[in-house]
Amino acid sequence: MKFGIFYEHQLPRPWHEHSEQQLINDALDQIELADKLGIQYLWEVEHHFLEEYSHSSAPEVFLAAASQRTQRMRIGHGIVQTAAAYNHPARTAERIAMLDLVSNGRVEFGSGESSSEAELRGFGIDPAVKREAWLEGLEIAIRCMTETPFGGVDGIFTQMPPRNVVPKPVQKPHPPLWVACSRRDTILLAAEKGVGALSFAFIEPEDAKQWVEDYEAVLREKCIPVGLSVNPQVACVTPMMCSPNEDDAIARGLEGANFFGYSLAHFYVFGDHVPATTDVWEEFQQRRGKMGYSPEAALANRQQTLGAQVASGDAKGLRGATGTPEQLREFLRRYESAGVDQLIFVMQAGRNRHEHIMESIELFGTQVLPEFVERDEAASVAKAAKWEPIVEAALARRTTDHPSMPPGYVMRAIPKQMVDAMDSEPAQQWLEALADKQAAGVRDEEFQRLVDG
Repeated sequence: MKFGIFYEHQLPRPWHEHSEQQLINDALDQIELADKLGIQYLWEVEHHFLEEYSHSSAPEVFLAAASQRTQRMRIGHGIVQTAAAYNHPARTAERIAMLDLVSNGRVEFGSGESSSEAELRGFGIDPAVKREAWLEGLEIAIRCMTETPFGGVDGIFTQMPPRNVVPKPVQKPHPPLWVACSRRDTILLAAEKGVGALSFAFIEPEDAKQWVEDYEAVLREKCIPVGLSVNPQVACVTPMMCSPNEDDAIARGLEGANFFGYSLAHFYVFGDHVPATTDVWEEFQQRRGKMGYSPEAALANRQQTLGAQVASGDAKGLRGATGTPEQLREFLRRYESAGVDQLIFVMQAGRNRHEHIMESIELFGTQVLPEFVERDEAASVAKAAKWEPIVEAALARRTTDHPSMPPGYVMRAIPKQMVDAMDSEPAQQWLEALADKQAAGVRDEEFQRLVDG
């Protein structure tokens, strides 16, 4: 099993002028340390308008910066919102390819659809068709990365003529594909499409085992890959804070972990939100005891065997991998035994402090990670051998009916179109003369006016 770290860029109120800048700089320091210690993956989300919960609307910029602060770590979009109203598929392909270039082939391409009112309505997306919009955007982006030239599309949400979309990614045929999953049905959808499942539900290792088995069964029997390759992996997410002392780990990490869960539910399930006004952190403070989210309740209900949740009366709060190095080792072995390919840590959450996150990364990287790395090499080889015939069978089921570039298709410059429409020999001669001047490096005032619009 491999490990990753995940960023929403949470920023509870109140903010000051430099809060976001400090948040991003701290995250880059954390990522650089994680890379040096051998943590294998970085994941960064794309969200819009979800203040306090996620200040991460341009992940491609952050990930590009992270790529220059790291050497080995895989750089994961977890996720790109691929509906065309969020991101035109050609732009998605261009940004993924450029990130793959500047990271020297380390990109993971996760996609998703979102289900928040803030994002869907903010970009004019009908929730009833969000899955169709996600899938169409993903399919077109893959084509843009892999077709030379892209043959064009007349879709439901995207219409685009033939173009050669450049640059192309380093990884061929394209970077590994993933999709965000929060329920069993999206896990099965991931398997049907031959993409990795990024499970953002906080589930117990024993529940993860069933999800892994279901994923493998569906991929084996029903997979028709959406891409030109198959990425048969299941990743799970858990809160993490590590300290030599269990009480310190709980005091440092539980409040942030549970704000993560509360703020997500605020936007996705039960919240009323007034932009730039609602104070989600204050609401959380008022309600956390009632909901079973308080660190005090967690300290009162210590458990030597960690779980994704910790009981507190009739409610449950998130705990996950919050504890000592030895507690983490025991907890993480359960995910490994369940067949999970990657466990992703949420540390930057709520008001969790930078110095505590750095200490947790250091402790995990030096005292916990080595034993898993030692086992992972042989396990990865065995998994690859197991998956090889399944993947081959899935790819054999894949068919395409994408349009190719029509015979004789030419993309003409706008002035050339105007001259052709005029059917004027002098105008044609002027264009030919202009081309000759440009080839010779001779400045032409008329050409400059055309370029300037």
